[in-house]
Amino acid sequence: MDLLVCVINEPGKVDEILEAFLEIGVTGATVLDSQGMATTLVEDVPIFAGFRNVLRGVGKPNKTIFSVIKDHETVERAIAAVEKICGSLETPSTGIVFTVPVGFVKGLRPEQGI
Repeated sequence: MDLLVCVINEPGKVDEILEAFLEIGVTGATVLDSQGMATTLVEDVPIFAGFRNVLRGVGKPNKTIFSVIKDHETVERAIAAVEKICGSLETPSTGIVFTVPVGFVKGLRPEQGI
């Protein structure tokens, strides 16, 4: 099992991503509002406020999707779906995706695939 974490820089694409996840068998995910480090520094640390013009466009809100996925094949399909919807993650300011191995999960419904 893996925890798939997707930080999406275009919040409007999250619904489409979740629909794609359902189509490939990922039936459970958590979506959180998030913001990047540059946004936090510019907004909350006065010394960085002068960088607002340099970091223009960086301060957009993000969405972070978490999902525990039972097999590597499904993880790969989920990542491919994210890139199909958002574009290549190699393009700056598109988003990031990573996985973390999961050794134990309790509380997921059987239909969530675990």
